[in-house]
This record gives sequence, C-alpha cells and structure tokens, in this order.
Amino acid sequence: MYKALTIAGSDSGGGAGIQADLKTFQELEVFGMSALTAVTAQNTLGVHGVYPMTVEAVSQQIKAIGEDMGTDAIKTGMLFNAEIIEAVSELLVTYQWKNVVVDPVMIAKGGASLLQQDAISALKKYLLPRALVITPNIPEAEVLTGMSIRTVHDKREAAMRLFDLGVKNIVLKGGHDEDPSESVDLLFDGKEFYTFSSKRISTKNTHGTGCTFSAAITAWLAKGLSVLEAVTKSKDFIQAAIEVEIKIGHGHGPTNHWAYRKRNKVLIDS
Repeated sequence: MYKALTIAGSDSGGGAGIQADLKTFQELEVFGMSALTAVTAQNTLGVHGVYPMTVEAVSQQIKAIGEDMGTDAIKTGMLFNAEIIEAVSELLVTYQWKNVVVDPVMIAKGGASLLQQDAISALKKYLLPRALVITPNIPEAEVLTGMSIRTVHDKREAAMRLFDLGVKNIVLKGGHDEDPSESVDLLFDGKEFYTFSSKRISTKNTHGTGCTFSAAITAWLAKGLSVLEAVTKSKDFIQAAIEVEIKIGHGHGPTNHWAYRKRNKVLIDS
C-alpha cells in the first residue's frame, strides 16, 4: 500500500489545497493522509477568510502519522507562517522523510495572500534544503530568487538559484508564460535541464492546478518512480485535468481530477 501525506490548507470549495491533494492521491491509487495548516473560506470567486491552525495542532497531526502509519512521500502546500514552516521542517528531519515535494503556495488565484511575508525567509532557510522537489510558478520563483523571469534563460537562471538554496530538483511551471499557444515547464536536477511542453487551453477553470500537479508528483514518487518519471506523468495528469473541463461556480472553477483516469481507461479499453 503506497501512502502520501499532504501538509496544507483546506479549500472549502474543493478545488485546491488538501481537497485537491487527496483527490489526486486517490485517482493515482495512493492512500492519502493530511495535516491541516489552515482552514480557508473560499469558492471560485476568491478567498473570503483564512483561519490558521496553531503550531501545536499542525505538529500533532504530523506526529500522529509519523508514529503510526508512516508515509512514502510528503507534499507541503500552504504553510501560512514562519512558525509552522519551521515546525514542519523539524519533523521532516525527525522522521527522516526524503520524498518531500514543496509547492510554495503564496498567492491564491484571485490574488489573496496565502503566505505571510516573514514566512518566505523561513521557507528558504528551513524547508527548501529538505525538499527533493520544489514546484513554483513564475511569480513564486521570482519572489524566492529576487529576479524577474521572462525568458528561457531567466527560467534556467532562476532554477539554478533555487538549486543553490539546497533544493535537489526544481520544476519551474510555465502556466504564467506569455506564449498564448503553449505552456512550458522546466525541470532542473542540478545537472540537466528538461522541458515539458503542452498546448495552452483557453479556459478560466484552472483553480487548483498547482496543487494538483504537485500532488500528482508526490503520488508517483510514493510509488517509487524517479523525479523525471514522476514529473512526466504528472504533466499528462494535469493537462487532462485542464482539457476535460468541468464548470462549477461563477469564477475560476476547479480542474477535473478524474479526467486522467477516464482518458487512460478509454485508451486501454480501445
């Protein structure tokens, strides 16, 4: 039985955060567990409230998993503040968990801040050196590296700067690229650069894409795949989730978490 733990915030709308992670784990046949860092009141129109958990509450949830069930991979999402980040980092060391995927969630789709300013320094100092993979989008990578990212050269430079912070593998997502026809993700493992290109889909229903993509990477790592294999398969997973559109709410709707499974079942059956 493969297991994965997500340490992240709750999305009452079900499209991102803990909810998206657990849905993705389930779709990829990995048993999902969770430690909530905050409860958000949000829907497709935006975030209407953020209510953080105490450091003790977050720590006790993680300890409950570490002392009994264990896990094959861990994903962190919205960690909210420096105290939670430091506590999570210490527990990763305590339980010697290695397959750690950090999705540095900073800003919600509607623009609401999901990470306090002082937490950015803590993220770089404590958590990034523990990460096997980090999955920032371009705005997040700009904050973490202090540079503007516009070109392919910029992406490579940003990835190398993140590697210098101790991250072993950087997946710089291309969803914010200016190219209207395609989205190109960049993977850097400290030695080689790999690119993953996909057709850009014209849709407003992309809420939770980052959470879902990083959760898929986490699930594949839990199942024993290499980082390159996990990223390759996760790119297919999120592309299907965006392409096979579902329409919920009046704003930025969620992605379709079951699209990859149904698409691959059709391919197998045919």
